Amino acid sequence: MSSSSAAAGASVPGATPADALRRNRIISSKLYFDVPGSKAPVVYSTAYDIAFLGIEKMHPFDSSKWGRICRFLTKEGHLEKNRVVEPLEASREDLLVVHTEAYLNSLKSSFRVAAIVEVPPLTLIPNWLVQQRLLYPFRKQVGGSILSAKLALERGWAINVGGGFHHCSAEEGGGFCAYADITLCIQFAFVRLDISRVMIIDLDAHQGNGHEKDFAHDGRVYILDMYNAGIYPFDHAAKRYIDQKVELVSGTETDDYLDQLDKALKVPSHYYRWGAR
Repeated sequence: MSSSSAAAGASVPGATPADALRRNRIISSKLYFDVPGSKAPVVYSTAYDIAFLGIEKMHPFDSSKWGRICRFLTKEGHLEKNRVVEPLEASREDLLVVHTEAYLNSLKSSFRVAAIVEVPPLTLIPNWLVQQRLLYPFRKQVGGSILSAKLALERGWAINVGGGFHHCSAEEGGGFCAYADITLCIQFAFVRLDISRVMIIDLDAHQGNGHEKDFAHDGRVYILDMYNAGIYPFDHAAKRYIDQKVELVSGTETDDYLDQLDKALKVPSHYYRWGAR
């Protein structure tokens, strides 16, 4: 065990049994592993891409975009295929760091998964096949998000080509997001990387209501969310937990978007008392 891991494994004054269990799960996880210097800090697996009898095309989300991104980068000479880092699949114990047993058990229902990914025909598919063709790729992406934080600290930057399931919280999935990889990534970083503060910069077109609910009362996490207020998910309760929200309208021009983003990014650099919401 490294010195940082040993420190992370030490008992924490005032910790509850649930806190201790979460900590032990993080320390015992295999998702953090040493990546050779010959590898680039880019995490991806061909297992990320979802192909499911064509059913995946019934949702506007492009479930094969991750592979296309990597193929584009390698074709253009920006990335060598053999330098990409292959992550491990997040295990049930890893997922329990954030998710409840009840939530994970609910994913054994194809009906429940169909509701989360908004593809009704999945209800008719045997769950073992849903696990294999849909949830397994998601769990690989979760492993990638968690590993990316470690790589970013070591290399100065890192990218997980997949992940970013910002509509999923500890107890509820939605919007094609079945696992809360952002929350998991941050919880692992708090324990294993001795990180004390985190800023989430969410630039997806949709509000990131999942991580907002998970970190609602955690002063260590500052959330900047820039999104179209006129589209899904309309989660007004979660909006209360955004430290800085930039609400846009449909049709916002590129120059206006970048100008608002530039102004927004200047605010947290002068604001260090993140504990107050």
